[in-house]
Amino acid sequence: MNHNILTSIFKDFPAPDKLMAYRNDKVLNVNAHIHTPFSFSAFSDLEQPFRMAVEENVQVLGINDFNTVKGYEEFYRLGLDNHVFPLFNIEFIGLLEEEQQNGIRVNDPNNPGRTYFSGKALRFPYIPPCGKENFLDDLVARSSEQIRQMVDKVNQHFEKTVPGLQISFEKIKNNLARELVRERHVAKAIRLAVSEKFPDTEKQFDIYTCMFNGRAPAAHPDEPARLENEIRGYLLKKGGPAFIPEDPDAFLPVNTIRKFILESGGIPCYPVLLDNPKGEITDFEYPKEKLAVKLEMMGINAVEFIPGRNSFALLAEYTEYLFNRGFLVMFGTEHNTPEMMPLTVTCRNGVLLSDNLRRISWQSSCVLAAHQYLTARGETGYCLSNGTCYSTKRDYFTELGNAVINYFLKI
Repeated sequence: MNHNILTSIFKDFPAPDKLMAYRNDKVLNVNAHIHTPFSFSAFSDLEQPFRMAVEENVQVLGINDFNTVKGYEEFYRLGLDNHVFPLFNIEFIGLLEEEQQNGIRVNDPNNPGRTYFSGKALRFPYIPPCGKENFLDDLVARSSEQIRQMVDKVNQHFEKTVPGLQISFEKIKNNLARELVRERHVAKAIRLAVSEKFPDTEKQFDIYTCMFNGRAPAAHPDEPARLENEIRGYLLKKGGPAFIPEDPDAFLPVNTIRKFILESGGIPCYPVLLDNPKGEITDFEYPKEKLAVKLEMMGINAVEFIPGRNSFALLAEYTEYLFNRGFLVMFGTEHNTPEMMPLTVTCRNGVLLSDNLRRISWQSSCVLAAHQYLTARGETGYCLSNGTCYSTKRDYFTELGNAVINYFLKI
């Protein structure tokens, strides 16, 4: 079989009627949302999540980096090598302006109107929409400028608190980031600079106390993930000495993002934040019936959850309601913080998904697989470029996607 990246393996698959012979009744394990080193990730390289997927028997994996598709090609090849089916997704941070004006929190609990938004099953190989060839590069450039200014302020703060310590945007981009440089990369660079210049952990403790203006760090230098979170919270977040406000132009209207996803061959998807450990839900997402109506009015027919931050009962309630209403429902783990966790999707406190939730996740991901397969062949997928989705034919796309995935896993 021809594995030419420029043509995509899906074009070499059998026609849909012949492909259907590869369907089976087994529900496979899916993680439809992970970040990779192309944005920020707990993974040291792109091979690591595939090694983990093989170990944990996760057969479907979705790349979901911020503002970039640069990881798609490598993700595709690793999927082939490891017999893990790849989903080609992307994530943005957008804005619902009316909600912002009215102080309504969407899926960012701290910033009214701020909206995380995903695109699922984009065209592969990726071809940017006509006239929008620089759309993603422009978003990355705007984000990079903010981080450059942040690094400058970090170094200014070091001159006052830890003379002789410095970090470099160029080194961060070259050594720690594959594409997008984010706040978390800066925090990691600070931790690495301290450990390199001051190998003794007791000395490092003193350095962080100076860096934090006399406040001793709660994390020990031997706890890198906790320490990076503390560095980020104290130095880089609002109120910190190196805080730089994000460029308002970097937050595009959600409808603009939705249109770009559709023109890129993808399916617009709303990431549901749902409940925090206190049981609180944002104004936009409660109750589930109103959330569904709002999303339908916005032309959004797919949602996703990161179950690790949700209670099982509420996740099940929202998932089953939205799926039965016609939405695709996907689950993932993100892995966009320094902490490493399993790829296997679980709810808060490690509570396992029920068989029904696993089935919904699997069937929804089958629809994404069918969409990728059809659009790669130049055929009509589940969601058209005008936003129309074939929700009434979801069962057919589920069966076809089931066959696509199982055929792929046998290659």
